[in-house]
Amino acid sequence: MTRVITIARRELGSYFASPMAYVVMAVFLLACGFLFWDDFQPGQIAAMRNLFDWMVWMLVWTVPMLSMGLLAQEWSSGTMETLMTVPLNEVDVVLGKFAGSFMFFLVLLSPTLLYVVLLAAFAIPGIDLGPILSGYLGIVLVGGLFTAVGLFCSSLTRSQVVAAVSAAAVLFVVTIAPWWASGKTLSSTWIAIINQTVFRRYTDFSRGVIDSGNLVFFVVTTAVFLFLSVKVLESRRWK
Repeated sequence: MTRVITIARRELGSYFASPMAYVVMAVFLLACGFLFWDDFQPGQIAAMRNLFDWMVWMLVWTVPMLSMGLLAQEWSSGTMETLMTVPLNEVDVVLGKFAGSFMFFLVLLSPTLLYVVLLAAFAIPGIDLGPILSGYLGIVLVGGLFTAVGLFCSSLTRSQVVAAVSAAAVLFVVTIAPWWASGKTLSSTWIAIINQTVFRRYTDFSRGVIDSGNLVFFVVTTAVFLFLSVKVLESRRWK
């Protein structure tokens, strides 16, 4: 566990030394501020539902930008070989990289808590805290899953651009494409598949509903992508 924490701290520190991370954070928070303005209008329910729903779409593009260099940069710079010669195994590397990136995601998300303070101060008759807390829980789970997907894509290539594009493509397919297809005339089989995708699983959280099935879905799928990343590292280590 100490080795995982060491890698996580190193990865988190690297974000604060990266201009790209600050650019991504600035764009993300600017977009969030624009979207929150709709939730802050008179007559709106003080639950930030509009912001939470759109935040999922933004993370489809934001998280791949943050996770693209997690392993791809190590491969391209040749430091992966050095990293793997010290007493570390593939699980330590994957969990450490994931933890560092996920912690930066939480840092990225934290300024939006100001919106909760604004709603609490100005909402009449008061703030609807239940859906806000569950909405944040859902966003954290989505961020964890998206980070794991980005880490997996980063493990497959030496190119950070390829890692970012491939991760965004995967997230688009499992998040935005099913939402778009849900407005079409589909068979019952396709409807059942769409109901198991990321956005449908997430929408319960944004409405204030915490379902154990949705919690299990996000935890298990995140674990699956972390497991796949470990297997990729193992296979590439012995090439």
